[in-house]
Amino acid sequence: MLSDPVTVIKGIGEKFAEDLGEMGIHTVEDLLYYFPSRYDVFEIKPLNELIHEDKVTIEGRIVHEPSLTFYGKKKSRLSFNVEVEHVAVKAVMFNRAFAKKQLSSGDTVTLTGKWDAHRLQITVSNYKKGPANELAAIQPMYSLKGDVTNYKLKKAVGNALKTYQHEIDELLPDRYLESYKLPDRSTAVSTMHFPESRMDLKHARRRFTYEEFLLFQLKMQLLRKIKRESTSGNAQHYESATLNEFVNSFPFSFTTAQQKALNQILADMKSPYRMSRLLQGDVGSGKTAVAEVCLYASITAGKQGALMVPTEILAEQHFQSLQETFGERAMIVLLTGSVKGKKRKETLATIENHEADIVVGTHALIQDDVFFDDLGFVIVDEQHRFGVEQRRVLREKGLHPDVLFMTATPIPRTLAITAFGDMDVSVIDEMPSGRKAIETYWAKENTFDRILQFIGKHVRQGEQAYVICPLIEESDKLDIQNAVDLYHQLEHFYQGSVKIGLLHGRLSTDEKDQVMKQFAEGVMDVLVSTTVVEVGVNVTNATIMVIYDAERFGLSQLHQLRGRVGRGEKQSYCILIADPKGETGKERMRIMTETNNGFALSEQDLKLRGPGDFFGKKQSGMPEFKVADMIHDYRALETARQDAEEIIEHNMLENDPAFQHLQMDLENNSVFYEKLD
Repeated sequence: MLSDPVTVIKGIGEKFAEDLGEMGIHTVEDLLYYFPSRYDVFEIKPLNELIHEDKVTIEGRIVHEPSLTFYGKKKSRLSFNVEVEHVAVKAVMFNRAFAKKQLSSGDTVTLTGKWDAHRLQITVSNYKKGPANELAAIQPMYSLKGDVTNYKLKKAVGNALKTYQHEIDELLPDRYLESYKLPDRSTAVSTMHFPESRMDLKHARRRFTYEEFLLFQLKMQLLRKIKRESTSGNAQHYESATLNEFVNSFPFSFTTAQQKALNQILADMKSPYRMSRLLQGDVGSGKTAVAEVCLYASITAGKQGALMVPTEILAEQHFQSLQETFGERAMIVLLTGSVKGKKRKETLATIENHEADIVVGTHALIQDDVFFDDLGFVIVDEQHRFGVEQRRVLREKGLHPDVLFMTATPIPRTLAITAFGDMDVSVIDEMPSGRKAIETYWAKENTFDRILQFIGKHVRQGEQAYVICPLIEESDKLDIQNAVDLYHQLEHFYQGSVKIGLLHGRLSTDEKDQVMKQFAEGVMDVLVSTTVVEVGVNVTNATIMVIYDAERFGLSQLHQLRGRVGRGEKQSYCILIADPKGETGKERMRIMTETNNGFALSEQDLKLRGPGDFFGKKQSGMPEFKVADMIHDYRALETARQDAEEIIEHNMLENDPAFQHLQMDLENNSVFYEKLD
């Protein structure tokens, strides 16, 4: 059986099994599904197609006796010329003195190694006497630990396949295998370990990519179904006419994207199931206006609304903004950690007896002593800043409101589908007309004095600026500017003519709020800060964002920081001070200066950095796939999602015998639901 311990396989003793256990391989099944991490492809290409510094394979005839020299302690260098396509290519081998006796003038050899196109030289890592066609074209390479070698592991897998391959059950129904031209599971497992051609390997990988995505999406869709069905009777009967009057009272027209997102949310509110929706939109795209309309819809349905944000200062800003928007239409209260004593008791009473229509606050909203009368709609702003636990508390209070998660961090659709598969996703990907684009420039550090003069000129015109840098204090490890030094540098430069503030992560929450409040009120002209300002206050007077050592930040973070300016009517600027050494850093700077579109940037960021950094490791809920790659296999992800939706919607798992093995696999992994909830 596939569940047998690995020791039943020929050649695996106790010590080998122990080493395999360190690699997470305990059973025959674990071994069969421990796929290679990469493949070395020994494919001979014409010399003019070889790429400088790539690993390549060439075949040729040795034209003179190899020359062996010794240097250092037991170090050697063997070199010889090989005739390839009538061209002399120099081959160099290090510390292979024994090869001198094996290779002679006139021998045909196949060499694999690093190619130097400038010198027409190959630094050999593998060699073999004879032509290439006798060589295995594709070499699987495994991720290894301890004393396990590639050779030993490959041999063990071969023995396991001989005995157990017939026990590998097919998970996917025939309709998918035929429709997508996928190999069966047993053949695909064998091909992953022993590929005979690149085409076979491609199809085996396609098969497991689709299978992994489908299983994941089925789990997500089941979770979504469970959530929906556990909250039936949740429909909100809002007053459409009153709502239309409210929308018309805004001093601007909604963009097409805003209107589409609003319609999606309102349809969810009308449905009998609890809404769980993510609203994405760039800074300034008008998410808040959409959220305000939804809150009002809930009020007209006789319910209460709540808006939960990460910081007190942001809560205060939203509180003031909502009061201006709603006027006499709703009673709005503020609940943060600063609301204490008698004031807090009074606020809690207004919430519990439904005098308060909308409650704005931080995580103070979900503390034990907060009771709502009839909470119908909750907005969680910058949702990735709240832990899963904090979001769960709302449900554990016995409340099942419709929940809208909002983020100004544009998440590529690829990631949104995967990480938030149990949510619906709405996107506002259009900016209001008339909004001035932020002009972005990339500068070198030696122009810093000119940049400070530029800031000084705008400060004299009554504007404000941010100067951002990565670290708080000096670091031996990284030679990058830090906030404290920068603060003193600016003080020295301006000699008191510009009022400068300092904000960093070592300050207490109260101190941070105080500094931010002073900047928002115009007490300071320039704020020197670390990235704590990333999700911050709406300072319409701030027109300049300078980011020091900008190459240290990802594109999405740079874009978030840039979004702190450009909130008023004046032209705004973002200046990136960077001297990136690598191509990735230079590419980031180029992309930032060329586009203001957060979604385009986030797609680029995903390609440059990969998904791991996107949300932070712990909270992301990002699944670990063995074969699938969310970026490169984007189409397969979309296909798997559509198929999973159809399977769950039509109850195929329970009703169609062709889905029996899929259902069994899902049931065996049911612990997944607990992890995700």
